[in-house]
Amino acid sequence: MSDHHARRRFLATGGAATVLTAGHLLFGPALTGPDGAAAAVRAYGGGPLPRGLFTLGVASGDPLPGGFVLWTRLAPRPLDGGGMPDRPVPVRWQVAEDERFRQIRAQGVELARPEHGHAVHAEIGGLRPDREYFYRFRAGEEVSPVGRSRTAPRPGQANRHLRFAFASCQNWQDGYFTAYHHLAQEDLAFVAFLGDYIYESVPRTTTVRTHEGDDEPYTLADYRNRHAQYKTDPELQAAHAAFPWIATWDDHEVDNNWADEIPQDPAQQPPDAFLARRAAAFQAYYEHLPLRRSARPRGIDLRLHRRLGFGRLATLHVLDTRQYRSDQPATLAEAEDPARTMTGPEQEEWLVRGMSEADTRWNLLANQVMWASNDRMAGPQQVFDFDNWDGYRAQRRRLLDFFGSGRTANPVVLTGDRHATWVCDLKPDFDDPASPVVGAEITGTSISSGGDSDPVAFHRVYDPIMAESPHWKYIGNRRGYVVCDVTPARLLASLQVVSTVWQPGETTMVTAARFQVEAGRPGISVVDRLPWEEEQRTIDRTPRRHDVDDDQF
Repeated sequence: MSDHHARRRFLATGGAATVLTAGHLLFGPALTGPDGAAAAVRAYGGGPLPRGLFTLGVASGDPLPGGFVLWTRLAPRPLDGGGMPDRPVPVRWQVAEDERFRQIRAQGVELARPEHGHAVHAEIGGLRPDREYFYRFRAGEEVSPVGRSRTAPRPGQANRHLRFAFASCQNWQDGYFTAYHHLAQEDLAFVAFLGDYIYESVPRTTTVRTHEGDDEPYTLADYRNRHAQYKTDPELQAAHAAFPWIATWDDHEVDNNWADEIPQDPAQQPPDAFLARRAAAFQAYYEHLPLRRSARPRGIDLRLHRRLGFGRLATLHVLDTRQYRSDQPATLAEAEDPARTMTGPEQEEWLVRGMSEADTRWNLLANQVMWASNDRMAGPQQVFDFDNWDGYRAQRRRLLDFFGSGRTANPVVLTGDRHATWVCDLKPDFDDPASPVVGAEITGTSISSGGDSDPVAFHRVYDPIMAESPHWKYIGNRRGYVVCDVTPARLLASLQVVSTVWQPGETTMVTAARFQVEAGRPGISVVDRLPWEEEQRTIDRTPRRHDVDDDQF
């Protein structure tokens, strides 16, 4: 069966929601695996397990040519610490070439341990490159939903097309994850998630839906419950089950606008308290994302920046702009300090070396906050958000000079954070009209953060600023995600937006605009777009007023 037909069949049968029956007939006799897994099944069999083990779904991530990571977490009471007994539980997994699991290609056992929240991270190898696979888990007598994943093309493979999506910023309280209903039906190699997987904000009853708990999360138990609440969303589960994800974080996975060991509010969070919070947040993040063991946290440290290749076509450099950054500056003069860093010197050196050595047509950066200069006020006065790269100008200029040096091929920055779409040319000096264009940036909108947008207010503020910002090529503020089609000749990005995030269920989605980067020609152009007034008429939007957690549009 071809990958295309297998995918259509997977979606037509419900994908992730198809297999929830008891497991002996499906999995057969006891499986074997690494580290004496068969013996572990006998040793840790224990008493009966609670029912409803797979409430958080399944996921895969970080695809390599020979395999990927499989993830699940056993949590029969997801908002109450998980609800599992305080003992390790063996979890069996299978990978097959077909969704009916007639052609098993890999299988094994992992222990879901209480100290890891009964999460499972199985690193699968030995598969064929650039192929679609299906996977499932069994714990006790229960079998998980079926997930679908895909391996990457092998290094040097002359692949001619790569299709993926990127998304960010999914605030539970601001809206439903309606965009994922559409995302799960795309045909993609992977999804890059660029930060703000959860929000740490306090529960509010005036928003679309309410965070669990009674405060921000601070402890490991708090962060586990907050992550688990997000993972119960059926549309998010479907999107995870449909494709491998490549995830990185921004600030809200820990604390708003945190910077290395500095919280947003140092007067209220002493250093020891914040470092304990950071360690708890890192642990819960790892427990709920399909990350490799190399990302397992060690106290307050978690190595998240990494590099993935997709044949000769593209290299994806995944950045971490939170864990090693200097504190945000307060003035433009401080923003010009050469010692101020967004990435830390080691990650900067890793990025430059990796982009220089990448033997691929495209260099894509999975990035959190905007690189392009982004004035917030029309007229001669300039107002900047120094949490973005506008606050780290010397390092930005240094890296953009490198982009233009000829030492790296076709750099394109993919960015989250803004809850709106900004498509920009990149220049070492945005204030100098003669500064050369050296790359492109696509800042995608949010999945739900900011709630249903107000295009009239957004364009009233930003259209005058855009007239003064020639490097801005497109702006918009509806919710959704971006799909990228990459060939040796060009990268074509399609902005997909939904009609509403304030109502659950199926929604209308339209392609609001398409953007193109041509290989060998730095910069980005708008291929076509719906004027925002026509876009508003085209999608079936039912306006309702709800509070949201921040002041982004």
